[in-house]
Amino acid sequence: MALLIFANGVLDEVDWIRPYLPHATAVWAANGGSKHLYRLNHPPDRVIGDMDSLPSEISAWLTATQVPFHQYPPEKDETDLELALLLAAEQPESEIWLFGLLGGRLDQTLANISLLTHPALVGKSVQIITATERAWLVRQHTEIMGQVGDLVSLIPLAGDVQGVTATGLQWPLQAETLHFGQARGVSNRLIAEKATVWVENGLLLCIQTKGG
Repeated sequence: MALLIFANGVLDEVDWIRPYLPHATAVWAANGGSKHLYRLNHPPDRVIGDMDSLPSEISAWLTATQVPFHQYPPEKDETDLELALLLAAEQPESEIWLFGLLGGRLDQTLANISLLTHPALVGKSVQIITATERAWLVRQHTEIMGQVGDLVSLIPLAGDVQGVTATGLQWPLQAETLHFGQARGVSNRLIAEKATVWVENGLLLCIQTKGG
């Protein structure tokens, strides 16, 4: 079971999200992320943010369904998603699934991805999920479950990543260094239904794309 958080990114379609909802212990919206839940007709359990980007019809829907608001002033140091993640870090759920983080403004997309490295999230399994991809941070070890042929990219964040060992991939790695700013780890592939990745030091972004 996981805590689901919706951000104010671009989601052209939302029906693919429906199978995730029954697995949620709670569903939150980071401010404008409410629009995706409005399209799903699934009221969030809470809305976090400054409430500055909610259309009137969505505000009325949230009010009618008695959704609690955690409201912050518009002038603040954190984004609405960061505030939601800081609250999520205090919750008992070990898994956090994020939707609507990508698309739209490039600065917001990059900032959203970088939030995976937030120190408050150490010990949580946090995934960015799209219709065809999922991305998560590897600090020590991860297993990648999927179908043969799925694309797997391993991208260093915040510096070089040392001691990277990967099995179950077309191009395996053995205690190697992936350098920050280089694209060596992009576009690997699953050759089995499970791959494993170990990291000795550093932060590694793992991105899995269904079907390659």
